[in-house]
Formats: sequence, structure tokens, C-alpha cells
Amino acid sequence: MKIFIDSANVNEIKRWQQQGVIDGVTTNPSIMLKDKVFNISEGIKQIAQLLIDRPISVEVTTNNLKEMLVQARLYSSWAKNIVIKIPVINQFGEPCLGVIKALSKEGIKVNVTGILSFNQVILAAKAGGTYLSIFAGRASDEGSDAFRLIQRSARFVHDWGYGEILVGSIRGAIDVQIAAEAGADIITVPPRFLSKMVDHQYTRETVRQFVSDAQKALMEISSFNAQQVSSFPADQLNFKEQKILRDGGNNL
Repeated sequence: MKIFIDSANVNEIKRWQQQGVIDGVTTNPSIMLKDKVFNISEGIKQIAQLLIDRPISVEVTTNNLKEMLVQARLYSSWAKNIVIKIPVINQFGEPCLGVIKALSKEGIKVNVTGILSFNQVILAAKAGGTYLSIFAGRASDEGSDAFRLIQRSARFVHDWGYGEILVGSIRGAIDVQIAAEAGADIITVPPRFLSKMVDHQYTRETVRQFVSDAQKALMEISSFNAQQVSSFPADQLNFKEQKILRDGGNNL
């Protein structure tokens, strides 16, 4: 399973990339606005360069199908690892499947977004989507069983050799667990939830106790070795032997 970071914040991307857990990046106009990326081309190019060969998804910003194609071709020219986000339908209910098909034929990878049903997964996969993005949080908001939707979709694409199931709209750390258990190929996670995933108050307490006990043990060892040295007549121990006893044999 892969983890993408749902962010346009270069510092956050660098931070989690250095931790070794990031396989790609997803963005959208709302995220870029929140992260104060106002020069889209420069911002995306910077992230793409940082990722090297790992994918970054960039979303079109129009409802017009022809304009989607124009924007997609422009965005994909900025870097080889750019994936174009195309909604499965636009806000007027017009299918964008033809756009997805045209781009995939041109060799441009497409992240099909806004998927909320299994039927949409089937059609987006047939149209040639590389990533099929299920908005799990929004699906749950509408009363759907997100776990079941992800599970059925993952089984379908794996059985028939279509694209990968990418789960987004993560509302909490528990949603990552649910998506992983359901068989998602990729989960895109906001930075704040990556921090929550790795943290646990009792892990902190466990480490604190281990460090405290280790320091106490070292003090006792040091005290014991000092007593051992003092019990030998000084003229019977050379400098090296005294040092070995003080260090508890660690330098042998």
C-alpha cells in the first residue's frame, strides 16, 4: 500500500519525505489556497522536482470539457511525474469520461476524482483512469458504507487489471485504518493526520520509562565498578585494568 500526502506545503512534504513514508502528493485548488501557493506553475514544479519520480496530482479548474483537455496538456508539460486530476462528472452532471479516455491515450496519467459510488469506479476504470479516487469521508456523509465501497472497488480493479484505488477525503486517523483494511492501493493523508498516526501518549510514556530505567542502571553499574576498583590495592592494578573495571568491561 502507498501513502500520498494531501498537501501543497513544501515544508510538510519534505518533512514526511525524510521520514520515508511518502510515495506521492495530491493537491487541489482548495489545498493550494490554504497552503498559500498562489503561483500554481511554480509551486507545482517545485513539488514535482522535490519528488523526483514520484507522482503529484494537479487538478483542472474548469467545468468545460474542452478546457479540461487544454489545462491537462499544459499542466502535464511542467514535469514528467505530474498526474492530472479530472472529476468523474462536472458540476452540471456531464460525464468527463471522454476527457479521461483522450488523456490516457496521449500517455497522460489521470487521477479520476470525486468518486462516491461503485458504478463511478467501474466507468472511470473503463475510461482509463490511472488512479480512481474514492472520497471516503464524503461517501460516509451521504450514508454510504465507505469500507464496503473501497473493498468492492479494490476487488474489482485487482480482478480485472484496471487502475489503482486511491482513497481521499480522510477525516481522521481512523479513516486511514479503515481504508487500509478495506484493501486500498493508496491513501492520501493530510499532514495533521500523519502526525496523529505516529503519535501515542503511552508510547511516549513507555520510552520515558525505558530511558529513566536505563539511566538508573548505568548509575548503579558505574557505582559498582567504582567500588570494585577501590577494593583492589592500587599497586596491583595498572591504568588499563582500572579503566576496564570502571567501564564495566564495555571497552573489551
